[in-house]
Amino acid sequence: MALTVNEIFHSIQGESSFSGKPCVFIRLTGCNLRCSYCDTQYAYDNGSQIEINEIIRISASYKCPLIEITGGEPLIQEETPALIRHLLDGGYQVLVETNGSQDIGITDDRCIRIVDIKCPSSGEHKSNDLENLFRLTDRDEIKFIIGDRNDYKFAKEILDLFYYKSARQNTIHFSPVSGILPPDRLVKWIMKDHLNVRLNLQLHKIIWPHKQRGV
Repeated sequence: MALTVNEIFHSIQGESSFSGKPCVFIRLTGCNLRCSYCDTQYAYDNGSQIEINEIIRISASYKCPLIEITGGEPLIQEETPALIRHLLDGGYQVLVETNGSQDIGITDDRCIRIVDIKCPSSGEHKSNDLENLFRLTDRDEIKFIIGDRNDYKFAKEILDLFYYKSARQNTIHFSPVSGILPPDRLVKWIMKDHLNVRLNLQLHKIIWPHKQRGV
């Protein structure tokens, strides 16, 4: 049982409420979307077939209890749910970062899904599976990457129309597109509208501003 893996590395978690914590990243190859601001295009195609047992062995070598499965889009590979389950059974805390276009219900509810809901400036907002907002567990998180005022309004509308109706209290991240939307402008909008969201800055890009990978 194998997956196509782009890279496995040990770094600092840069996005989500786990930001700042040491984390092992398992980056899987392939993505069904082509977002305008994508910073991991190198994961579209490049990768090697690695058996699940070997992925777990490599991850264990870093002696870190937190593991994130990311991409690309990790949920387009058929064996990803099995990898998640094996890691959870091994005692790891598992994060899954997904682009919001895939059914998160295929994954073990013990993991923490970080669901990225695409806004219009991404060019992929029509790919959102908004039913995921009703599949969330209490531990899952939602992320909007915001490039302009229109994206901000779109994110607010999604929350008003779908999320708040679900009566969930998940952490919601608003993240400015790096180099496009100044964070202070997004903060101003959030504060003015009294939104119960969390500003999310890409910590790895602050620590390693000139590196493509956060290591």
